[in-house]
Amino acid sequence: MCLAGFGAYAAQIDVVGLFKDKAVLVIDGSRHVLTLAEVSPEGVKLLAVETDYAVLEIAGKRSIHRLGQSGSLTTTFNSAPITEVRIARDSMGMYHSLGSINGAAVKFLVDTGATTLALNGMQARRLGIDFKTQGKPIPINTASGNTVGYLITLDRVKVGGIELHNVEAAVLDSNEPHEALLGMSFLGRLEMLNENGLLRLRKK
Repeated sequence: MCLAGFGAYAAQIDVVGLFKDKAVLVIDGSRHVLTLAEVSPEGVKLLAVETDYAVLEIAGKRSIHRLGQSGSLTTTFNSAPITEVRIARDSMGMYHSLGSINGAAVKFLVDTGATTLALNGMQARRLGIDFKTQGKPIPINTASGNTVGYLITLDRVKVGGIELHNVEAAVLDSNEPHEALLGMSFLGRLEMLNENGLLRLRKK
C-alpha cells in the first residue's frame, strides 16, 4: 500500500541575468542558468526571455519576473510516497509474509528476536547462495544446541513494496531455522507498529 502526501511551497525567485534564450535565476538561494523550456530542480520552467524580464512557469502558473526584482511562485507538489506493508497475525499468533531474496520467492516468519535475517543451509542453496565460500563462519546457539553459522550480506530483500539492499543474514549449516526468519537486520531499518494483531512496516 502506497500513501502519497501533498503540500505547497512558495519559491523565492530572483532574476539576476538575461541573455538570448537564457536566464540566470536564483531560486530559494540556489543559482541556475536556464535555457528556453528548461526546468530547474525546483520545478521552475523558463518560457520566454525579453529585454528586462523573464516569463516563468511552475505547476501550470505563469508570471513575469523582472530583472533585479524579487518575486515568488506558489506550487503544490507530491511528497515522496510512503510504502507500508501490513501483515496480519495468524491463528498461531505468528506473522508470516511472502517476500523475496535476490529476486527469488521466500516465505518469511517475522522474528523481532532474531538479530539478523536467518536461513538454513537448504534454503540458502535453493537461492543460489554459496554461503561457505562467501560467508564468515560464526558460532550460533540454537534450541537444538550449538552449530556453525555463516554471516553473509544479501543484495536485495523484499517484503511487499519494501525492498532493502545489503541486508546482513546468517545461514545455519543445519535444518534450522525451519522457516526463513525476517530478523532485525531487515526490520531494524523500518518503522514497526503493532496494532490489534496487525503488524505495519514502513520505510524510515
